[in-house]
Amino acid sequence: MTIRIYNTLTRQKEEFKPQEPGKVRMYVCGPTVYNYFHIGNARPFLIFDVIRRYLQYQGFEVTYVQNFTDVDDKIIRVAKEQGVHPQVVADRFVEAYFQDSELLGIRKADVHPRVTEHMQEILSMIEELVEKGYAYAVDGDVYFSTNQFTEYGKLSKQPIEDLLAGARIEVSEKKRNPLDFSLWKAAKPGEVSWPSPWGEGRPGWHIECSAMSKRYLGDTLDIHAGGHDLIFPHHENEIAQSEAANGKPFARYWMHNGYININNEKMSKSLGNFVLVHDLVQQYEPRVIRFFLLSAHYRNPINFSNDLIEQAAIGLERIDTAISNLNHWLTAAEKGDSDSKEHNPASLLAKFIEAMNDDFNTADAIAAVFELVREANSHLHSGNPDSTTVEMYRDALVELSDVLGLGSNQQEDELAEEVERLIEERSLARKNRDFKKADEIRDRLVAMGIILEDTQQGVRWKRK
Repeated sequence: MTIRIYNTLTRQKEEFKPQEPGKVRMYVCGPTVYNYFHIGNARPFLIFDVIRRYLQYQGFEVTYVQNFTDVDDKIIRVAKEQGVHPQVVADRFVEAYFQDSELLGIRKADVHPRVTEHMQEILSMIEELVEKGYAYAVDGDVYFSTNQFTEYGKLSKQPIEDLLAGARIEVSEKKRNPLDFSLWKAAKPGEVSWPSPWGEGRPGWHIECSAMSKRYLGDTLDIHAGGHDLIFPHHENEIAQSEAANGKPFARYWMHNGYININNEKMSKSLGNFVLVHDLVQQYEPRVIRFFLLSAHYRNPINFSNDLIEQAAIGLERIDTAISNLNHWLTAAEKGDSDSKEHNPASLLAKFIEAMNDDFNTADAIAAVFELVREANSHLHSGNPDSTTVEMYRDALVELSDVLGLGSNQQEDELAEEVERLIEERSLARKNRDFKKADEIRDRLVAMGIILEDTQQGVRWKRK
C-alpha cells in the first residue's frame, strides 16, 4: 500500500517517494533549551516520533535527526538571571528534555546535534552564501538577502507584501530589506561568542538547522518537520539559505502539526495558560498524555483540558485491560485452532495500516485498535476462547500499541515487576495464614495506586 503525505510546500497529499528506495532522511526541529518544554512543544516531538516508528514498521531505514538550540537570546537571558554560563542552562534543560521525553515514550533521535558543537559547519555555509552574493556583512553582522532568492515565500504561500505586514521583523537599519534575516550576529559585551571572518559573534537562529541537517542528511532531506508556527519565518528562511547555498531542493516533503489550545483558548505565554510537560507528568500517567496527543489527526488543532485527559485515560485503559485480559486468559484457554474467518484480526490490522498510510491518521488508526479490542473482548466473553485466537488478538494489540508508542516504558516495567513481587509475597503470607502481613502488603499496593482482584485464575491487578 502507498503512503501519502500532506506536503505543506504543495498544499496537497502526495505519494511518499524518498530519494533512495527503502531509506528515509528525516529532520525535526527540536527545542531551544532554556526551560522545560510545554505541551505545545511535545506535540511535534511525539507526532514525528510516531511517524518515524511507522515508517520503520513498514520496513524503511530511517535516519532521524533532531537538533538542540543551545545558544540563543532566551538562554543568555536566563543565564544572566541565574549568574551562570549559558552552557550550564543549556546542559540542564537538554537533560530535562531527555527525561521528560522518555516518560512520553519518545525515542532518542539517531543524532541530536547542538549548535555549539557545529560552529564550523555554520560558518562554512554563511561564507558560501556571502561568496555567492546571497548574503552581506555589515559591522560584524551578516544578513541573508531575500531579494536575491526569487522563490522566497514559496512555503508560506504569501505575497512578500503580506509577509512584510504580518511578520515579526527584527528591526535594524543595517538591513537592505526588512525581510532580510540574520545569519551571524555580532557579539554584544559580555555575551558568549565565537570567532568568525566578520568578527566575534554567534549564529542567527535559522542557519543552524540548514547547516546541521546538511552535515548529517545531505543537501536534500526526505522529510523536514515541525510545528505549524515554524512555517514562517523559520522554515521559509531555511529553504532560502539552503537552496541558495546548495543549489538543490532542500526537502521533498514538509510536514507541520497543528496548534494546541488550552481550554479552547490558544496557548500563549502572555496569557499564562501554557502547561509544562514536566509538571503534567506528575499529574497524569505519561502514556495517557501520549494517547491524548494521538487522538486527533496531527494537522488538526487539538484542545487540551483536564476533562479530555481523563477521557484519554479511560480510552487507554480499555486497550490496556484488553491486553491484560488476553494475557490472563492464555493461562486458562483451551488449546486449539481458531476459525480464521470468524476470528482473525487481519482486517483490522489492514484498517490501521490504511489509516496510517493516509497521512498518518492516528485518530482513525486508534479507532481500528478499539475495533480490535471489541472483537477480542467478544471472543473472550464467548465462553469458549482458545489459545490460538487469544494469542492472535494479543499479538495484534501489542504490535499496534508499539507502533503508536503506547507500550510500557522502563519505569512502567519496573513498577510491574515490583507489583508482581509484592503480590507473590502477599500470596505466600496468606498461604502461611499471616493475614496481618498480607493486609499490610495490600495497603502498600493501594498506596501505590494498585487495585487487586482475586479471581478463580489467580490475583489480577490494575491501576486506580
